[in-house]
Amino acid sequence: MAALPTDPAGLPAQEPAAADLARAAARTAGDLLAPPAPVRLGDVIPAPERVAPDPTADFVLSEDAAIRVSPDPAARDVAAQLAELLRPATGYPVPVTEVADDATAGHLVLTLSGPAASASASASASASASASASAGESAPDRPGGEGYRLHVTPAEVRIIAATAAGLFHGVQTLRQLLPSSIDSPVPVAERWVVPGGLIVDRPRFPYRGAMLDVARHFFGVADVLRVIDHLARYKLNHLHLHLTDDQGWRIAVDSWPRLATVGGATEVGGGPGGWYTAADYRRIVRYAARRHVTLVPEIDLPGHTNAALLAYPELAPDKVAPAPYTGTEVGFSYVDPADERTYDFVADVLGEVAALTPGPWLHIGGDEAFKVKGEAYTGFIERAQRIVAATGKTVVGWHQLAPAAHLDGRVLQWWGTNGDDPVVAEAVRRGARLILSPGNHAYFDMKYAPDTPIGHDWAGLIDVRRSYDWDPGAHLAEVPAEAVLGVEAPLWTESVTSLAEIEFMLLPRLPALAELAWSPRAAHDWAGFRDRLAGHGPRWDRAGIAFHRSPEIPWAAEPAQPAVPRQPTAEVADRASVPVRPDPAATPGPPPATNGA
Repeated sequence: MAALPTDPAGLPAQEPAAADLARAAARTAGDLLAPPAPVRLGDVIPAPERVAPDPTADFVLSEDAAIRVSPDPAARDVAAQLAELLRPATGYPVPVTEVADDATAGHLVLTLSGPAASASASASASASASASASAGESAPDRPGGEGYRLHVTPAEVRIIAATAAGLFHGVQTLRQLLPSSIDSPVPVAERWVVPGGLIVDRPRFPYRGAMLDVARHFFGVADVLRVIDHLARYKLNHLHLHLTDDQGWRIAVDSWPRLATVGGATEVGGGPGGWYTAADYRRIVRYAARRHVTLVPEIDLPGHTNAALLAYPELAPDKVAPAPYTGTEVGFSYVDPADERTYDFVADVLGEVAALTPGPWLHIGGDEAFKVKGEAYTGFIERAQRIVAATGKTVVGWHQLAPAAHLDGRVLQWWGTNGDDPVVAEAVRRGARLILSPGNHAYFDMKYAPDTPIGHDWAGLIDVRRSYDWDPGAHLAEVPAEAVLGVEAPLWTESVTSLAEIEFMLLPRLPALAELAWSPRAAHDWAGFRDRLAGHGPRWDRAGIAFHRSPEIPWAAEPAQPAVPRQPTAEVADRASVPVRPDPAATPGPPPATNGA
């Protein structure tokens, strides 16, 4: 209950109205008699680094709740997003106010207090530090980078972070601590209680992501934005877009316009295809950046290029345009590595994509170029790596790049199914870093079970437990944990044709991967995770999100309408049975890779 104004003698400055006293008394009585919070402080996914519950300190969000935020544009934007999350289900106005200090405490306080805070926020940072000290905060309780500190008392919920990304991650935790009906798009009659206590949290790996293949089947901007929302909810911070492949070219390139208009006009099964204009792509980038998600564009080279060759036959080894390809085989197409015109093409395309992409990464694919062998392959990759470096970006490629000469900073994305890969281990010794996407744990186009209506099984079946039960820090032999930049879950879309199907394949496996990427290894516990995950089913139901109701998980409630993709047509069933991502047993250049299926 808010304190009444007093005069210098400490007496009430004015007589409170009877109605005000009645409301205050009713609120106090309600708080005393109310049941405990329906969500426990430790129910968060990914599991926080430190959780210290205080059952006596639950906070109830009331209709007069306000958000107080440090006077910094990035912090204010996070506060605005918190208000956007709270308003639909609560029906409360939730105003956002900048404050230079903590003299006027709000119900929800977001404080940016670290090197990332602007000079205008320095007073707020100092006040926050004083408030933290009075609350008993020690140096380990002030995580930097993407970390945050969330403290819940009966008077307020306070999130403190050194960066806007940290504040944003703290907001996602707060979202999970509210009742599941907070995800309702319309007002709900609910007691909006947050469990009391302290959470101190920070990520284990800096790169935490998922990949969406928009080349096999094209997905419009709205679908991509929805996927970004799913990533942000679980503190994943990278979205890798597989923009080009045999079936379609999905990004407009001014210097080579037929790539989109011709190469983008088809997809698996012969559908209409599509592509992103520069404006579309910038919209995706902006939306992701606001949610602290970095876009990683992939232009797959030198193979997986049938769509490019269809648009520009001069890039083909025989200079003849191939037929449009709408199947799912791999390894048959490639740009001519012996023609200088090819490298003009590579430089123009990578240069334009780099200019559209503010993030540090540029992915060049490099896998399954089965017809470009030996020195022809390594020579092409080495030139492509240098072209990427000339754009100011860091090169990323599938692990088949490993035999090529090392370039400072380069990152290999490993998608094998055997944890013993001497070629990749040697590349790491030469300085490469790794993103781990093991096909038998992290490929979310794999089926959950034999009867899953869409997906593949060449890497095995991946149920929720299999997606959770592995350790990225110790997965590859002879690769130290410090060489692992992070993890990523690819979703290839040969058999995935709609947003509902994307969600069905991502959820509930995406939170499992998010916990491996964010939480300390000591926090990984399948029994605990499955129980925490069960509480997210009602949240997804409320938000209208499709997901697989895995029998491994003791879901908290049945959905009103089960969200399951359509049973496949004969055509889709046939496509789903094709081993479209075969075992990477033969790296297209000496020495061969040795990881098996």
